[in-house]
Amino acid sequence: MKKIILLLTCTFGISVFSQIKVLKNETLVEIGKDNSVGLFKKDDKFTINYQDLNTSNLNTFRSFSFLDVNGDVQGLYKLITDGFIDQPSGNITLELPNDIIELHYEKNYGQPTVQFIQYINKNRKYVGKSQFLNKKQIDKIFGVGTAKTALYKPTAHANLTPVNPMPAPDTPKASSTKGKKSKK
Repeated sequence: MKKIILLLTCTFGISVFSQIKVLKNETLVEIGKDNSVGLFKKDDKFTINYQDLNTSNLNTFRSFSFLDVNGDVQGLYKLITDGFIDQPSGNITLELPNDIIELHYEKNYGQPTVQFIQYINKNRKYVGKSQFLNKKQIDKIFGVGTAKTALYKPTAHANLTPVNPMPAPDTPKASSTKGKKSKK
């Protein structure tokens, strides 16, 4: 009887003081990836991973995350692709919950490209930079043309507002036929 009690006591003691705990497996869904930059989703949280070219160690990967509130993923895609059409004069700065991201546009071999510049933990001392990406690469990262765009809800009016918004380019006014008579 003493041996059974001793055995139960030892078994119970080992399970209480164990250091290894099994965690629930949380899966990330890949929306798209090109070279060393990728967009991933977990629940309503989206993460962009990239290889940091700003460090001497080429094995450094960084990421920034945000929630898809009011179609922010679609808004970010539109903001980036609009910069390819009308290149801004300076960087576009976005404030995320944990980081500050700048979209840096530059022409490489005559082709417009964008680079993510991340100020880690909103500290200007710690900077991460992605590779330069063209429109085709951005489309691939955001899963454009694939069924994976259904993982984020494209909306007609995404409300992603940059910290330093670009002024809208002058749009030509539509000609009006009001007051004019047409000949038949």
